[in-house]
Amino acid sequence: MSNPAQTDPALDPAAALAAVLDWWREAGVDHAFSDDPRVWLTEPAAREPEQRAPAAPQPVPARAVAPAPVVERLAGLDALPAALPEFQQWWLSEPSLDGGHVAGRVAPRGVEGAALMVLVDHPEVEDAQLLLSGPQGRLLLAMFTAMGIDQDSAYIAACLPRHMPLPDWAGLDAAGLGQVVRHHIGLVRPRRLLVFGRHISPLLGHDPTKTAEPLRHFNHEGLTIPLLIAPSLANLAGRLRSKAGLWQAWLDWTG
Repeated sequence: MSNPAQTDPALDPAAALAAVLDWWREAGVDHAFSDDPRVWLTEPAAREPEQRAPAAPQPVPARAVAPAPVVERLAGLDALPAALPEFQQWWLSEPSLDGGHVAGRVAPRGVEGAALMVLVDHPEVEDAQLLLSGPQGRLLLAMFTAMGIDQDSAYIAACLPRHMPLPDWAGLDAAGLGQVVRHHIGLVRPRRLLVFGRHISPLLGHDPTKTAEPLRHFNHEGLTIPLLIAPSLANLAGRLRSKAGLWQAWLDWTG
């Protein structure tokens, strides 16, 4: 490759320089190089003072933790009503069932020996005279229609007598709520039991810490009832995949 700056002496200096640069670019050289060593890293002009290590953090005194409230046992557990009508009245009037609160309670509805008993965690916030009178109740009614169930042939009940956001289920179970729920189911004696809310499972006598197997039968004092536990009605609302899963579980359960 010839140098164009040498082949044409008529070029002016600027043109000659540009030609030389183009020549080297075509040769693949686009940076200037030098054989003389150069010190790129130099010592700073003044040494910065040494930084002291940060002082160890002083331990913060732990806050005093309030002891967990003592859960009182529900009164009358040894003498629960032996008939369903009397139990329903006890459900509405027994002070110890809800820490002394009686206002705002909603009664279960249905008849003894129902083809299907539906159990939820607590009434809806809209409920006054009728259990599940809000959006969850409308969802349940639509499910009954799809399942071919007359709501008059079902028994609908809740584990708690009134709407109670974020209840302490472990504490309530320790207080005896599970015993009340199991007694309630035993009085109804339904042919099938559909539970909405997997957190209700311990109240039925199932200990999930001992076995991960789903509870398929409710057993109480010699009574065995086929059981299906589904997500809560609140979680089912607007979730097509959960509804489809429940529908398939229902078909398998009743088929």
